[in-house]
Amino acid sequence: MLNTSKVFVVMGISGTGKSTVGKMLAKKLKINFYDGDDFHPKENIQKMSTGKALNDEDRHGWLVELNTLAKKQKFMGAVIACSALKQKYRDTLAQDMGTDLIFVHLEGSFELVKSRLENRKGHFMPVKLLQSQFDSLEPPKDAITVSVAENPDKILKAILKKLSISDKQSG
Repeated sequence: MLNTSKVFVVMGISGTGKSTVGKMLAKKLKINFYDGDDFHPKENIQKMSTGKALNDEDRHGWLVELNTLAKKQKFMGAVIACSALKQKYRDTLAQDMGTDLIFVHLEGSFELVKSRLENRKGHFMPVKLLQSQFDSLEPPKDAITVSVAENPDKILKAILKKLSISDKQSG
């Protein structure tokens, strides 16, 4: 079985299911889940709520805070949901983590993700910012990549398979 004293960053465009799948992965591995959205300063949330995309400067302090969280959690293991769209964002998240951090990239087509966002309630990310996220995305080369075209249970199974964890081993 995989050593779960790792930090898994479930990443991708808004609407790919990072929080849903991240919570499921954390439950399966019996480790804590943290939603990166909960760590945004209120200024970032207000900016996105008004339809403005965050810039690199807006994101920097947030990413440093998530890296601090990851370093604190690496001996117990954790799952963090975070967009991590650009390589430099992932570099900040992974600073001083070595092999203790694993990125899990949830990917989907624009139309699929758009339809999910249109049906999502109670989130500050408006659909009109979706294109800016696709424009910003630098697909990771060093991540476990899984399509979100399936339901969350199948997505979780695909992640566990790529991590070489069977359902029987993990829970």
